[in-house]
Amino acid sequence: VQLQASGGGLVQAGGSLMLSCSGSRRSFSAYAVGWFRQAPGKERELVAAISWNSNTQYYQDSVKGRFNVSRDNVKNTYYLQMKSLKPEDTAVYTCAAAPKLHTVLSGTVTDYWGQGTLVTVSS
Repeated sequence: VQLQASGGGLVQAGGSLMLSCSGSRRSFSAYAVGWFRQAPGKERELVAAISWNSNTQYYQDSVKGRFNVSRDNVKNTYYLQMKSLKPEDTAVYTCAAAPKLHTVLSGTVTDYWGQGTLVTVSS
């Protein structure tokens, strides 16, 4: 497993969770990383993304101001801090990595995906 996501769980609406994604390849430090989610019966969607040097970050409109994406290239670990969670944030969250940010933004990552971690937000 080259990417491993963790940190999901059950939280009440308004609560917070921090997801982590650990990469086993040193080359991931030069990769863009994205956080995706898929709710039951819905398409997978990009939630947030970060360039290799953290200079560029992307957020889906529905999470702007509530979620923050960051990374620690020394630890090869990528984070998604989620605050003010809503029931509609309930989904399986996963991370993905690609050499180019536009690949992550387009959702066409083919090689490196983490297994999902379930986030459940109760009302």
